[in-house]
Amino acid sequence: MPARPFSSATPTQRAPSAYRVRRGDTLYGIAWEYGVDYRDVADWNDIDPPYRIYAGQTLRLRPPSTRRPPEKGSTPPPSHSPPTRSKPPVPVATTQRPPPSPPSRTLAWRWPARGDVAGTFQSSDPLRTGIKIAGRDGSDIVAAERGKVVYSGSGLIGYGRLIIVKHNENYLSAYGHNRELLVDEGQQVTKGQKIAAMGRANNGRPLLHFEIRRNGRPVDPLRLLPAR
Repeated sequence: MPARPFSSATPTQRAPSAYRVRRGDTLYGIAWEYGVDYRDVADWNDIDPPYRIYAGQTLRLRPPSTRRPPEKGSTPPPSHSPPTRSKPPVPVATTQRPPPSPPSRTLAWRWPARGDVAGTFQSSDPLRTGIKIAGRDGSDIVAAERGKVVYSGSGLIGYGRLIIVKHNENYLSAYGHNRELLVDEGQQVTKGQKIAAMGRANNGRPLLHFEIRRNGRPVDPLRLLPAR
């Protein structure tokens, strides 16, 4: 059975309006599962870095309405009132973030595992949000770039044991179907550091599911990884 798809659809198309946090959840993991930028989820819920959330907490997964309710008790001016100059409309505050700033440093990606590419990225196919690298059971999985581990666990259905690494404000990478996880959430990792051991996908084949997301959206890893 193929892994459950995780699309790059917008929150209004994919995510529920609210999500109740369960034990073991992280803001990064929730945002990844529903194809939402983690910074948007933080903004919509007034959560500041380091983005701590708690079991039982309810998170908004869609932007709040920005409509201003009509003022109560307003009445039209009397007919004998002198004409007044209309005032420019007062801008309504929104929760929309400005365009993301450029990455703080240039990322130089490396391959996270040895092996042939067994599945490629396809932007129009929600089942192909990354690439699949075939290998041997238990072989090394390494960090494709340095960064901070923001998720390490098995709470996202369809990914098996999963690691997500944050490289800067724009880029995250994910490593799924691991047999063993060797790093914990909050840990800093260096490029090429072993972070997991390759496991098997749902079809029983040893492989790594590898994704890169920019601002919450999947991008083709083959366009960023060095040519072999």
